[in-house]
Amino acid sequence: MEQFELKTKVRKSVGNSPARALRREDKIPAVLYGPQTEPILLSVDIKDIEKILKQGTIGQTLLSLVIQNGEKVTKAAMIKELQRHPVSGKYIHIDFYEIDMNRKINTTVPVVVKGQSKGVELGGILQIVRREVEVFCLPSAIPEAFRVDITELDIGDSVHVNEIQLPEGIELPEDVDFTVVTILAPKVEEEVVEEEELEEAEEEAAEEEDAEGEAADEGTPSKESKED
Repeated sequence: MEQFELKTKVRKSVGNSPARALRREDKIPAVLYGPQTEPILLSVDIKDIEKILKQGTIGQTLLSLVIQNGEKVTKAAMIKELQRHPVSGKYIHIDFYEIDMNRKINTTVPVVVKGQSKGVELGGILQIVRREVEVFCLPSAIPEAFRVDITELDIGDSVHVNEIQLPEGIELPEDVDFTVVTILAPKVEEEVVEEEELEEAEEEAAEEEDAEGEAADEGTPSKESKED
């Protein structure tokens, strides 16, 4: 996976007022932390982060943070959280998580389907049950996506996570076996089945009534005749 360079600066001030002042300068307040890292307060240029996010996905983009504070220090990191304003949608804060390039991490990989399912051609409906799959791997080995070939899937067929061919060094969490992609039967077909079941039930009820009527005609005493 490509590692993007992102320039940041150390900030000294905290609180709402300094944060608003940064945003007026088209910068975003941020923080870098990790299991072996003391939190570092940072600021990031909005244009720089937007440019990177156009090429990657939040939570799956590998960064090389260049921290400027008199001297430059570079740290490998990923975006842990990117907060947006609830009304304007503008970025208001970023949490960076420092990573060790030599230690495996838990992350998610998007699922992408390829091909035209024969089940869809027959009227079935493609349903992507999981759009992301959690994996355990080295940061440099994170796949861009898992591409699932659905060409041979017929109506009712599915692809489970254990059927995805994983690149070398990529691991799934233990004891996982869930559906990733499935081809559903068309809704019209489901409605026809329901109508047929209803018709069968009505026919069975009518047959039972006819049988009771025939039994009465053959001399089966009714409640009134027994009383006489």
